[in-house]
Amino acid sequence: MSLVGSPVSASSPLSALALSPVVVDAQRLQGPDTVAISGTIHSSLMASLDHSGVGEFPKGQRRSLAWKLADIFEHRIDMARDLAEGDQFHILVERLQEPNGKVIANKILAARLSVRKHVFEAVHFKSHDSNSEWFDAKGKSLTSSFLMAPLAFSRISSVFGGREHPIFGLWRNHTGTDYAAPIGTPVHAIGDGVVVSAGWMGGYGNAIDIRHSNGYISRYGHLSRIGNGIYPGKRVNMGTTIGYVGMTGWATGPHLHFEIRINGVAHDPMVALQGKSGSPLPASEARLFQEIREHTMSALSGEQDGATSHVAMRGTTTNSSTSPQTRLAQAGR
Repeated sequence: MSLVGSPVSASSPLSALALSPVVVDAQRLQGPDTVAISGTIHSSLMASLDHSGVGEFPKGQRRSLAWKLADIFEHRIDMARDLAEGDQFHILVERLQEPNGKVIANKILAARLSVRKHVFEAVHFKSHDSNSEWFDAKGKSLTSSFLMAPLAFSRISSVFGGREHPIFGLWRNHTGTDYAAPIGTPVHAIGDGVVVSAGWMGGYGNAIDIRHSNGYISRYGHLSRIGNGIYPGKRVNMGTTIGYVGMTGWATGPHLHFEIRINGVAHDPMVALQGKSGSPLPASEARLFQEIREHTMSALSGEQDGATSHVAMRGTTTNSSTSPQTRLAQAGR
């Protein structure tokens, strides 16, 4: 018997049934949105970001933003040495909600760091002619030949120049920069090169020398151990883990001694590695990049310290397929 289109008589058993509608309460997951976060550095970038964006991202995601920022600016800023009390940060973050409801900081779209009155910008841009995805205000790649430091979020315990030696008590020239860090912290090669030596080196303890294409030699001393597969003649890439922080040789505590040698002479790493800017975008992409930069940076302007705001950028409805919003979405994905 077909029930479709057939009336139900009063004597039918079906007339006694009470039919109630079924209501399904389904919550529609939000698509990607964009959040602007700003703040002032007091103790460290990690701690400041941990207190920024409360209510927008869970604690773990807020802390992960610090690592992402360090990766973005690793060729321009030494997070252990360059940041100071009162420096400011502004970040534009793409936020996603996973099907299980977890909120994640998916991607940083733009960032601006004011470090000791110097402003550093980073804009995410997909170029057809560059492997880099991060560019400065002038459209130059933030990726250069060298990292600014072999460790992230460590503390500078001794700088380049004259000092009283902690073991011998004599005033002598310190030929590198010391980074205090726990034993076992991974140490990374600051650039592509060939391992010249890897092993015991007198007062340096376990140490590694790497020769780079421009003739620079980077030295990493007092290591607890040499990384697996690191030996003289081995080619390594920028960021490769080559060893681990220790206190071998003439060391009074766990730290990494880092040197840059040019023609056999030690130079201040912070000076020798500065100004190694990356390649510029091709002229064919310069105009689009500047439109995207202006749009993203305007979203960061006017934020109060520690404030967050929602920015109508991704998902913005527009009638023009060539608007900055649409181009931003195309370039940022």
